[in-house]
Amino acid sequence: MKKIVVGSFIGCLMASTSVLASSVYVKDIKVDGIERVEPETVLSYVNIKAGSKTTDEAMNAALKNLYSTGMFEDVSINVDSNNIMRIHVSENPIISQVLFDGNDKVDDEMLKSEVRLAPRSTYSRAKVQEDVRRIMEVYRRSGRYAAVVNPEIIRRDQNRVDLIFNIDEGPSAVIDKINFIGNEHYSSKELQEVIMSKESRWYRLFSSSENYDAEKAEYDKELLRRFYHKKGYADFRVLSNVAELSPNKKSFTLTFVVDEGQKYTLNDIKIVSDINDVNADEFYNVLEVEEGDIYSSDNIDKSITAMTDELGKRGFAFVEVVPDVNRRAAVGEADITFHIKEGERFFVDRINVHGNTRTQDKVIRRELRLNEGDAFNASKIKDSRRNLENLDYFEKVDVSTSAKDGNRADLDIDVKEKSTGYFNVGVGFSTVNGALARAGVTENNFRGAGQQIGVDVAVSQKSQDFDFSFTEPYFLDRRLRAGFDLFHSRQDYQDESSYDSRTTGGRLRTGWNYTDDLSQQLRYTLKKDEITSVGQYASKYIKAEEGEYTGSSVGTSFVYDKRDSANFTRNGYFLMGGTDVAGLGGDEKYYKFDGKAYWYYTMMDYYTFKFFANAGYIEGYSGKPVRLANRYFLGGNTMRGFDVGGIGARDKYTKDALGGNWMVYTGAEFSFPIGLDEVGITGHVFTDVGALGKPDGINTDDVYYSDKPRVAVGFGFQWLSPMGQIDVDFGFPVVKEKYDETEVFRLNFGTRL
Repeated sequence: MKKIVVGSFIGCLMASTSVLASSVYVKDIKVDGIERVEPETVLSYVNIKAGSKTTDEAMNAALKNLYSTGMFEDVSINVDSNNIMRIHVSENPIISQVLFDGNDKVDDEMLKSEVRLAPRSTYSRAKVQEDVRRIMEVYRRSGRYAAVVNPEIIRRDQNRVDLIFNIDEGPSAVIDKINFIGNEHYSSKELQEVIMSKESRWYRLFSSSENYDAEKAEYDKELLRRFYHKKGYADFRVLSNVAELSPNKKSFTLTFVVDEGQKYTLNDIKIVSDINDVNADEFYNVLEVEEGDIYSSDNIDKSITAMTDELGKRGFAFVEVVPDVNRRAAVGEADITFHIKEGERFFVDRINVHGNTRTQDKVIRRELRLNEGDAFNASKIKDSRRNLENLDYFEKVDVSTSAKDGNRADLDIDVKEKSTGYFNVGVGFSTVNGALARAGVTENNFRGAGQQIGVDVAVSQKSQDFDFSFTEPYFLDRRLRAGFDLFHSRQDYQDESSYDSRTTGGRLRTGWNYTDDLSQQLRYTLKKDEITSVGQYASKYIKAEEGEYTGSSVGTSFVYDKRDSANFTRNGYFLMGGTDVAGLGGDEKYYKFDGKAYWYYTMMDYYTFKFFANAGYIEGYSGKPVRLANRYFLGGNTMRGFDVGGIGARDKYTKDALGGNWMVYTGAEFSFPIGLDEVGITGHVFTDVGALGKPDGINTDDVYYSDKPRVAVGFGFQWLSPMGQIDVDFGFPVVKEKYDETEVFRLNFGTRL
C-alpha cells in the first residue's frame, strides 16, 4: 500500500515542472499557453487564490483538476522566485473532421453513429481510445473478431486535427462446428435445424446464419427449450452454451450442453374456475390437449388462447388462464389443471415498436392480437410474439410491458431484423429429366412490406420451366392473401408418348385462414397448351390432339394441416381437397376433383411411419372430351417401380401412354436412420399401390387397358442436400400388367409431402 502511495506521489511530481515541498505565499497567478479557453476558466479549476498561501497537496490537486477537464494535452505549475504562480497549459486540439478508412463491410454512417468524437469536438487520447473500443464492438457484433483499428491524426493550422480511424476489418468469425452434449433422443443434425446459428458451409455464402453472434446463440437456448417442450420433454434445460474462439480469431466452436429430462404424457386434465359466473365444464371442448397426448407446451398455449378467446366472447375481458402442471418423472406422466382467474384490470396505452429499420411498422402491428386501448391479455401478448416469430423476418423478438400512471401500460415490441432473401442454385441428374440446372431467388419481405416474390428457372435435357410468383399476405389491409403466378414449361414426352408439350399461362389466387390449421384458396387460371413435334408413328389419339388449346378455369381448395412441421414432419396429418371447373371461355370444358391425405407417426424419436393417399377425377362436359394435357398419369415419382406414364391405357401399336380420367395412388413408407444423420441422409422402405382409369374417347380395341391396382415395394434413401431434397429409390413391381413399363432405379430432385 505504501508503494502505491509513493508511486502516485512520484507520478504527480513528474507531471509538474516544480512542486514546493512546503507551504508558500502566492503573490499573483499567471496563465499562459491558452488559445481558446479563458483564463478565468483555468483559474476556476485551480482553487488557489492570489494573495494566499498554498501547499504541495493543493497544487497537485489543481494539476489533477486541469487534466481531468479533458481540455488540455499538457499542464505544468510552478512558483518562481518572485512568488508568482505560473500555470502553463497546452490545449487539446479541435477535431476538424473524423474519417474512416478500410471499412468495406460497415458503412461510414453506422460508424459515425457509434463514435463520440465529431467535428468541432475536443480531441483527447482517452476519448479516441474509447471510440476505438466502440468501433471494435461494432465489428464484433457483425462477427469480425479479428478487426484491428488504428487511430491517426493529421495536424492542421490553428491547433486543429483530422482524426482518421484506419480499419483492417479482417474475416468474419464463422461457426466452424456446433456440438451438442447430452442429447440422446434427437440427433445433433436435428437440433441444428432448430437453432438459428449454423455451421459454416459453402452454400451459405449469402447468409449470415453462420456468423457467430452472442445474442443469437443466447436465443438458440430458447429455441431448443421450445422444441423439447413441444415434444414432451418438460424438464429440458440448457446447462451451458460455450463459444470458443480459435487462436486466429477466424472461427468459433459452439457447444451446447443439454439435459433432456423425462418425456411426459398427459394423464389427468382439469379446468377449475375461480369466477362464479364461469362454468368450467363448458370449456373442455375448446382444449387442444387430451388425456394420453404427449405433453406439448405449444398445445397447452393453444388451449390457454382458446379458453381466453372464448371467455372474451362471453364478456369476460379481465381474466387469465393459468396452467398448473404436476409432473411425475418416475412414471413419465403429467397432470394439468387450468385455473380461470380474475386478472388485473390493465389497458394498453401505447404500442411502441423498436429495431425495425427495414420492415414497415404496419407489418409488425397487424400481427399483434392487441390494439391500443384494449384490455391487457397475457395470452394475446404471447400469441402476438409467436406471430412475429413465425414471420421469420427477425432474429429476435422481445415483447415487454412498462406500467404507467393508473391502470394503463405500454406494450414495447423490440425486434432484430435478419436477411429474408434466399438465392439457390443447383446442378444434378434425374432419371426423369437427365442432366439439370436450377436457379431461383426468393424474397419473403419485399420492400419491407411483408410481400413475397420469387423467380425460379430450371433447365434439363427433357424440360424447361420458368415460374414467377408474387403474394400480398394482407390484401386490402385484411387477413386475406392475394397473389399471382406466371409460368412457362416445355416437356419432352417423346419416350413415353411421342410428343412434346408446351404450357404458358398465369394464375390469380386469393386465400384465407379460418383457423391456424384450416385454410381455403380460390384461383383463376388462364393457360395455353400446345402438343407439338408429334412423331410420325405416334398414336392416332395423340395425333388428333396436335395443336394449341386455351384453358380457362376457376378452382378452390381446402387445406387442414396438423403436422408438427411442414419441412421436417415427424407427427401429425395433412388433408387437402379441391375442385376446378374449366369452361369460362377457352377450348376446354371439364370438372376436376383432387384430394390428398398424409399421416405421420414417429416412435422412439427416430422411426417415422408415413401413410398417404391421393385421388383425382376429371370429367368433360358439353361434348368436350378431356384432353391429354389434363389427364392423370401414374409412374415415376408417383408410383415408384414403374416408368413415367408406365401405368394405364397404352396404344397397342405405338406403345404410347394415353393417361386416364381418374387416379388413385396410396401407400406407406417407413423411414429410419442409417448412421448418416450428420449429412442429412436417411433410409426408407415403401409399398406403393396405384390404379388409373380409362381416358375419354378411346376405343378399347386399340389400347391395352386395365384399372386393376398395381403394387410395388422397394427401398431408398433421402438426402436433404444443400441443393434441396434428393431421393434415390429402388422399386420392384409385384402386381402389374404385362404391357406396363417398369423402372427399378429412380433418382429425383425435389420435395414431396
